[in-house]
Parts: sequence; C-alpha cells; structure tokens
Amino acid sequence: MKLNKTQLEQVDRQVKRLIEGDSYYGKMYRKLGITGVSSQEEFEKLPFSSKNDLRNAYPLGIQAVPDEEVVRIHSSSGTTGKPVIIPYTKKDVDDWAVMFARCYETAGITKLDRIQITPGYGLWTAGIGFQLGCEKLGAMAVPMGPGNTDKQLQMMQDLKSTVICATSSYALLLSEEIEKRGIRDNVHLKKGVIGSERWSEKMRDTIQKNLGIEMYDIYGLTEIYGPGIGISCSKQENIHYWDDYVYIEIIDPVTGKPIPDGEEGEIVITTLVKEGAPLLRFRTHDISRIIPGECPCGCKYPRLGIIQGRSDDMFKIHGVNMFPSQVEEILAMVDGVSSEYNINLAHDDEKNRDIILITAEAEGRVNFEEAGNKIRGLVKSKIGVTPKVTVVPVGTLPRSEKKTKRVIDHRDQ
Repeated sequence: MKLNKTQLEQVDRQVKRLIEGDSYYGKMYRKLGITGVSSQEEFEKLPFSSKNDLRNAYPLGIQAVPDEEVVRIHSSSGTTGKPVIIPYTKKDVDDWAVMFARCYETAGITKLDRIQITPGYGLWTAGIGFQLGCEKLGAMAVPMGPGNTDKQLQMMQDLKSTVICATSSYALLLSEEIEKRGIRDNVHLKKGVIGSERWSEKMRDTIQKNLGIEMYDIYGLTEIYGPGIGISCSKQENIHYWDDYVYIEIIDPVTGKPIPDGEEGEIVITTLVKEGAPLLRFRTHDISRIIPGECPCGCKYPRLGIIQGRSDDMFKIHGVNMFPSQVEEILAMVDGVSSEYNINLAHDDEKNRDIILITAEAEGRVNFEEAGNKIRGLVKSKIGVTPKVTVVPVGTLPRSEKKTKRVIDHRDQ
C-alpha cells in the first residue's frame, strides 16, 4: 500500500519540520542531506527509526517542539537499560483520544457502557490511554489499574461493568477466578478489549467462554501514541488501523525491503501528524501483513492481519530458529491441553548441549504422559527439535497481571 497524496504531503511536512528543528532526527536528516519527500521512492530511502535511536536520544532528544508545548511524557514498558521517553503535545493527546474512541466504537461500545480498565497507570501508555478513549466516547470509566483481584471482581459485580480492558494474561486470570468462585451469573460483561501481547486461539476461546464476552484485539505501542492506533472488528480476522494518523508499511525483517500487500513481514509505522515526537519509518518488530481490499464489516479503514508475534521473539536451539507462536500452534492440536505454557532453555555443561523444556497445562481428564509424548512428537516433526515436555494440571503455571513471559533463557545467566 503506497502513500496517497495527502499522506505524502504530511510526511514531507514532518521531514521539513524535523530538519528545521534541532532534535535527534533533525540532525540525522541534515547530515544525510535529506531535504524533503516528494515521492514513494524518496520516502522509502528515508532511514528507519528504531528503539535504539530513542535510547541514544535519552531523555528528550527526540522532542520536536519547544518545552512549553509539551503537556505530558510517557515511557515504554518492557525495555531494558535506558527507558524510552516520548513527549506529547496537547494535540497529540487529543488525537490519541480520538483514535481510541474510534477503537471502542469499532468494537460496538457506546456511551451507555461501563468500562473497567485494568492496565497500569503512570508512565505507561496503557491505563491512561484506555481512559482517554473512554472519556472521549462518553462512557463510564472504572479506572481500577492492575492487581487486587478481589477488588476487581467486587467492582465488576457491584458496578455492573459491561466492558473489560486488560492484557490477555490478566483477562485469563480474571476469567479463571470467576469460574472458580462461581460468580459468572453476577457478572455483566459483554465485551473485552485486549492488548499488549499476542494470544493464541485457545486462550481467546477460554476467556470468551468463561466470561461470555466478545473479544477485540487492540493494537499500539508507546512510541506511536500507545494502544489505540488500531483494533480488530466484528470479523475478528484483522485489525483496522487509522491511516489518517499513521502510515503502515510491511518490510522483510532481514533485508529491510518493502514487501507486497498480503505477504507477512515486519510492521513499520510512520506518524503523519504527531507533533511532540514524530517518528518516520519506525521498526516495530511486530509481524503481520496488510490485507488488501475492503472488510466485510463495512469499515473503510485499511487492515492488518492479527499480530503473529515479534521478529525479536525468535530464539535458537540446536541450530533451529523457533518462535513461541509455533509452540502455541502445536499445543492447540492436542486435546485437553490449555493455552498456558512456558519454555525454558538451558545448557547441559556435561554433554555440552542445549536443552529445551516445554511445560504445558492440561485438564484433569487428560493422560499427562500421553499428552507430553504427543507434544514432543509434534515439535520434533514440525520444527525439527526434540524437547523435554512436562504436562501439569491447569492452574499450575503462574498467572500474570501484565504480560506473561513465555521464554526463559537460562543460557544467558
């Protein structure tokens, strides 16, 4: 999907504004002799931006407006070393609220809904983004933040919350608690807006069944406003994104070359109108594809496929490149095995050999030894690696209020 005339003009305006200023990217573009963008070809010659740039520019080197125009900063979660700090102008905050409200509307949420917000507040863009959109929409926000499951469930029942916003890990935890306590008849939830991490079909089915809700997958990242730049629709097979605010291209993560619509690769995002910290051709490491054509749901905004994982989630074992999503697909093939798992990687010094251990949960009716053998065989035949497999009862593995860490690599320690 190529830039349209309006988007091209917006990118050119961003480039010129950055060059006129003294920000990190302004200096970079001047050094490279970039003066503007007048065609798709010129756009594709712009250098990629990355999280490393933002760390190098710490704390506010990417700020592209005077201090008096900055009304807020946010910081990316999940980073190591120097944090990533993103400044926002009032217009940036307003634009984000418009996009987020649009997400709620796409999910069929109205001002009559009561939206229980469980993601964290503070430096992160999570909780405050969900609240911004809720207030813009005109719905009632129940700003719980993460944790305190007893209080979450009390408010959910007493206030008759109709929408739950959460990570998939915390939505699973809440759904299991509701089942365990036998309070589902007291819960009035109808929809879930879920983000922050990839989730398997098995996990989606478990949460939807336990909570009796329709689930919508929200997309975004702190560097690009935060959650709310796109959301899945009633068809559930794709994410509509707001191309009046962001331009998305898909590249080959190895070569960096753009690839045709319909083919899977890494999402690269350009902010078209962002003021505080515009980013051009930002590499997200998220893997998806652009879906050509119009959606049967009737929404005219362009579509991404559901996020398949991250290019930097890959790990290598016995010379084979593996992704957590491959293990999720295999677990979905085994009857009675749940969506919850983790992967431990270690090195056997005595045999000078790496070891992969997959721990998966299964229902009590399942023969754990047979299930483990089946998982082992499927991993060997489909991926080419023979793991050790442990199958444990549902509820054994730790539940998280944030993102669940699926791969623990002890070889780095």
